[in-house]
Amino acid sequence: MLTLYLTPGSSSFAAHIALHEVGATFDVKKLSIVDKEHQAPDYLAVNPAGKIPALLIDGRLLTEVAAILFYLAKRYPATGLLPPEDDIEAQAQVISWMAYVASGLHPVWNKGLDLALPAFEIADERLGDSEWAVGGYSIADIHLFRLYWRLSSANDLPNGRFPNLQRHLEQMLQRPAVIRTLAAEAA
Repeated sequence: MLTLYLTPGSSSFAAHIALHEVGATFDVKKLSIVDKEHQAPDYLAVNPAGKIPALLIDGRLLTEVAAILFYLAKRYPATGLLPPEDDIEAQAQVISWMAYVASGLHPVWNKGLDLALPAFEIADERLGDSEWAVGGYSIADIHLFRLYWRLSSANDLPNGRFPNLQRHLEQMLQRPAVIRTLAAEAA
């Protein structure tokens, strides 16, 4: 049994997309940051750190977006969200993207464009004209999309500033799992 604790539009968005991508059966528990539900005793009993997202796997806690995405990709290998086991370099590239998103993009996306633009410029250049971050569609794409979606939704970005990330965002917005997640989180 999987249970995702989320706040719509937050970091949990990526885990929510991945759950839809893999076709897992899961429950959702929505928490309001504004109402400080992530600091309430009931939630702290689930996740003492009070962070979101949290995924309960048969009652066991898993936190951090990258770890949740990795778990889902490994648990549902037929979905291809992680390159094959024998392609160690491609798997390492996925982890590299995930680490950059977590350490390079996440800390700056909402700290002002003077900090965010250089970090996202690196991601745009790195993505280049590739359809997906690493070969085929993977958890790296979900993680990257989430941060660029948040940056572009919260800011009036200069037109054409990030053509590769914008193209990536537009193709991600066509994915059924993303459409489904956006609808679920808007409800």
